[in-house]
Amino acid sequence: MFTGIITGMGRIAAVQSLGDTPAHGKRLVIETPAGYLDDVGLGDSIALNGACMTVTSFDKVAGSFTVDVSAESLDKTTGLAQTGPVNLEKALQAHDRLGGHLVSGHVDGLGRVTHFAQLGESWELRILAPADLARYVAYKGSITVNGVSLTVNRVHDQADGCELSINLIPHTVENTALGVLVPGSQVNLEIDLIARYVGRMMDRPAASS
Repeated sequence: MFTGIITGMGRIAAVQSLGDTPAHGKRLVIETPAGYLDDVGLGDSIALNGACMTVTSFDKVAGSFTVDVSAESLDKTTGLAQTGPVNLEKALQAHDRLGGHLVSGHVDGLGRVTHFAQLGESWELRILAPADLARYVAYKGSITVNGVSLTVNRVHDQADGCELSINLIPHTVENTALGVLVPGSQVNLEIDLIARYVGRMMDRPAASS
């Protein structure tokens, strides 16, 4: 489990193919901030842009680690098949503060940035969420965008989904990889865990006695 509070901004430094066919995944080499790997062990979970991955090797001196990403994961996420900045979050420990909200690290779908511009001292980010996720997006509810726990400030339903609006404070823009987004960028979305279970309960007919 995660909280959506980014613990470091890394960089995918290399993408290596694990085979010669589309059924094969990729091995990523991720560079991290100094000291980030001091408490990391082999097999630990680290979320990359909101997608939970397993550390397959690491070099604390070089400050880098590797993960193997399956073809299925690459197909269901964005931002993991090319080099560039990436949001990092280590798995939640039992004694940690829950600063964001409960995040599973399982991407539910892809959104598209429709607007990203400074508004006063903050930044307004608008994202078009697909129709199958729109029902889980609520005003003042939580959503995870590229691994970052954020609060929805406005929801506009439309035929192809919903456009949600989020205000980002300067600290978030400066300390996560959200600052590189532009209109047209794809983002990983994870809906609120509670909303997912409520939706399931609402969809399933009550058992007859």
